[in-house]
Amino acid sequence: MKIAVNTRLLLPDKLEGIGWFSYETLRRIVEKHPEHEFLFIFDRSYSEEFIFAKNVTPVVIRPPARHPFLYYLWFEWLVPPVLRKRKVDLLVSPDGYLCLNSEKPQLAVIHDINFEYYPKYIPWVSRKYYKYFFPKYAQKALRIATVSQFSKEDLVGQYEVNPEKIDVVYNGVDPIYKPISRNEIEATRKKLSSGLPYFIFVGSIQPRKNLIQMFRAFDRFRKECNKKMILLVVGEKRWWTKPMERAFSEMEFKADVVFTGRLSQENLAKVMASAHALVYVSFFEGFGIPILEAMSCDVPVITSNITAMPEVAGDAAAFASPFDPESIKNAMMRVATDDERKKRMIEAGRKRREEFSWDKTADLLWNSIEKTFSDAGKKL
Repeated sequence: MKIAVNTRLLLPDKLEGIGWFSYETLRRIVEKHPEHEFLFIFDRSYSEEFIFAKNVTPVVIRPPARHPFLYYLWFEWLVPPVLRKRKVDLLVSPDGYLCLNSEKPQLAVIHDINFEYYPKYIPWVSRKYYKYFFPKYAQKALRIATVSQFSKEDLVGQYEVNPEKIDVVYNGVDPIYKPISRNEIEATRKKLSSGLPYFIFVGSIQPRKNLIQMFRAFDRFRKECNKKMILLVVGEKRWWTKPMERAFSEMEFKADVVFTGRLSQENLAKVMASAHALVYVSFFEGFGIPILEAMSCDVPVITSNITAMPEVAGDAAAFASPFDPESIKNAMMRVATDDERKKRMIEAGRKRREEFSWDKTADLLWNSIEKTFSDAGKKL
């Protein structure tokens, strides 16, 4: 069979959430299934590192689809003729975008629909595109894969999708995230936080990630706790807003907040493993990979008690209301001052992380591909 894949988010040195999902699953799938041909469709010049095996044929369709008008051009007018000409049997789209103008069977990976709840955090044109097209994509898809039971139920509720056509395909975690030695921890802390222990946040610096309440919670923590700690913020200030700037400027302990910018995966793994705890209190997540990355490093997790985060963290996290800085502060206090609690959280995290791996993710996604073929009346 010939399987086309939308690989426009496989970008060298720029892999983020969905890009990593694409990389980790596709690499395993194409190597494990050499009997099938895979057509990787890029929207710009590609890197050879993403041509994972001999059964992968790259195709470039320009222009790069990085704006709603170009999304429409690319998916509705440029990709469908290629699918026909190449006699593709199935299109797999790891970012959820589909070709409404194509009659080919299509599998959409829709990670979450956060834009339905927090549209104000998204530029106007993109917001209009998502809210108009993603309900259509959900109905168009022969099958849907999503990354949590929460997201599956959300798709059923919001878009009236038949739950029988949705498969839960949990994310995994890279083996690079692992505990490191005490000497490495001390060296990392000396470099980043003057040797002090630190809370770490990892993610896109945008309103949905809730840095405003995190800043307020950390300020309260520093006022009440006699243990001096740093707040390390890892990520690009791509969507840094005036309210975020105002909340930061109003902090009494803003000198104890360190912004690292984006880090390479190798550096991030060491920085994560050197943290005292992860603080990941988003308003909305379809999954939350940093939760698994922290657990894999033997780092306790403080996370939100809503959306998919409790599903991912299980019984291994300290939960807080993302809307209440006092609740977040209290979780910080518990993890910072109760060594026995911290040990129990680390042990629970070790058990919880065993439930997730990219090998499992790739197998689940392949199962979803097989079901899509079956639903289309085809056989692999």
